[in-house]
Amino acid sequence: MVLRMSRLLVKTLRDDPADAETTSHRLLARAGYVRRSSAGMWSWLPLGKRVLDNVTRIVREEMDAIGGQEVLLPALLPREAYEATGRAAEYGDLLFRLTDRKGTAYVLGPTHEEVFTRLVKDQVASYKDLPVILYQIQTKYRDEARPRSGVLRGREFQMKDAYSFDTGEAGLAQAYRLHREAYARIFRRLGLDFRIVSAVSGAMGGSASEEFLAPAAAGEDTFAHCPACDYAANTEAVAFTAPPADAADHPPLEELDTPDTPTIGALAAFLGVPASATLKNLLVKVDGEITAVGVPGDREVDLGKLAEHLAPAAVELVTAEDFTGRPDLVRGYVGPQGLAVRYLADPRVAPGTAWITGANKPGRHAAHVVCGRDFTVDRYLDVAAVRDGDPCPRCGAGLTLGRAIEIGHIFQLGRKYTDAFQVDVLGPDGKPVRVTMGSYGIGVSRAVAAIAEQTADEHGLCWPPEVAPADVHVVAAGKGTRTELAAALAGRLDAAGLRVLLDDRDGVSPGVKFTDAELIGVPVIAVAGRRADEGVVEVRDRRTGRREELPADEAADRLAAMVAVRAATA
Repeated sequence: MVLRMSRLLVKTLRDDPADAETTSHRLLARAGYVRRSSAGMWSWLPLGKRVLDNVTRIVREEMDAIGGQEVLLPALLPREAYEATGRAAEYGDLLFRLTDRKGTAYVLGPTHEEVFTRLVKDQVASYKDLPVILYQIQTKYRDEARPRSGVLRGREFQMKDAYSFDTGEAGLAQAYRLHREAYARIFRRLGLDFRIVSAVSGAMGGSASEEFLAPAAAGEDTFAHCPACDYAANTEAVAFTAPPADAADHPPLEELDTPDTPTIGALAAFLGVPASATLKNLLVKVDGEITAVGVPGDREVDLGKLAEHLAPAAVELVTAEDFTGRPDLVRGYVGPQGLAVRYLADPRVAPGTAWITGANKPGRHAAHVVCGRDFTVDRYLDVAAVRDGDPCPRCGAGLTLGRAIEIGHIFQLGRKYTDAFQVDVLGPDGKPVRVTMGSYGIGVSRAVAAIAEQTADEHGLCWPPEVAPADVHVVAAGKGTRTELAAALAGRLDAAGLRVLLDDRDGVSPGVKFTDAELIGVPVIAVAGRRADEGVVEVRDRRTGRREELPADEAADRLAAMVAVRAATA
């Protein structure tokens, strides 16, 4: 089929959208792939829908190859299912909640663990019915407070979510391995550079999880990797341990007069010590209860890590009002010794380590405050933000940090959901066996943006062959013979089985057509231009910029061969 731009719903833009923050947002909008409908909501126009469908096709092919069975479940779901697992509270404000005319409570599905679990309970009775892998490709909803970056972070998005059901841990491990390998094949076919990293399970639950990340400056995830070994993890999953020290090596606690030093920077400068010698104590509210979190003064508390550790509890920073009526909490001078609130600390605040920290008095700090002697830690949590050069948990070499887009996530869920809904099957001995689960997600619309981020150049989009909206973009750079030659070439390419985009617009200058062709990003551009009267077309490789002139009667065969080679090597 030939897509004619003279009839196609596509309007390219010369200027970037005013709110565009990322390359994908800027170029997908400018090239006419998407249009903003409202905050966090996007319409996919014909070219964009073709790319989205190509990504979906690749995902579907690889899921079918591992025995996945595709289904389609509702997006409007009973809220009581999410309340039964506690995820209604865990998702909090991210969950779209609504009530029908009869007063029944519903949600718009963010993911579908609960509903798939109940489906399997209804359909599966014996161990002979397992294992089974079910998946769907469907719209998901999350009420993002600040949707941004185009389709990278929206309130409505396309997602492939899959779920495996087995009778034991060995079956779960096998399903997890199958999905891990399938995901690697999917992302390679999509032309993505990706990393597989250890991750935290968060609201999903389960014993283990890994993320598939596409390195990109626009990414909202930070991951750590070790150049000396194959260790890689989301920074929220990087663990640190510190050996205990000997408290006897330190002198007694000493109180210091430190006026006007409510910040670590001011304190370190006043005393002439490095920030790492001080102890920072951040006050937060955990389900409304004031809690202190201690980290070395040269570190920051990673609030994402803290929230993951304490989920499903809600974590928020204290406000000025929280100090009212609390003389024991002295703003800027909080110390853990004698503190009348729960005290959490990073492992670097190990037993026997000594610190300079607040004395719980205005303008006063204390030195030689020793963990285990002068204060105790109620619970250790790895909450300090990871930095470049931190030791690798596996080999000790320095870690390197990078930004990336999360494009996939796989979880070994275990029995969190089957316990909630009491999903049992009859085992070989006739006794009930509790089913165990895995959950596996790919952000389909997010993958489109990730591809754009990684492959675009200064001229526009530059799609890998398998996801491009067409194989060849034929440009009629003028009227008369040029238009006739372009149309004839498009027809021959179509007959050869290629997907063709033909720019046959009247009244549009060749310069604008060339600019649009580079902006739209089809892998091969064929131009019927200045030598059209001689029956010659120019062929341009969009990715490399290489150009060659070919007789029109040879061009169709050559282009078909080029596309076949690209498809085989993608």
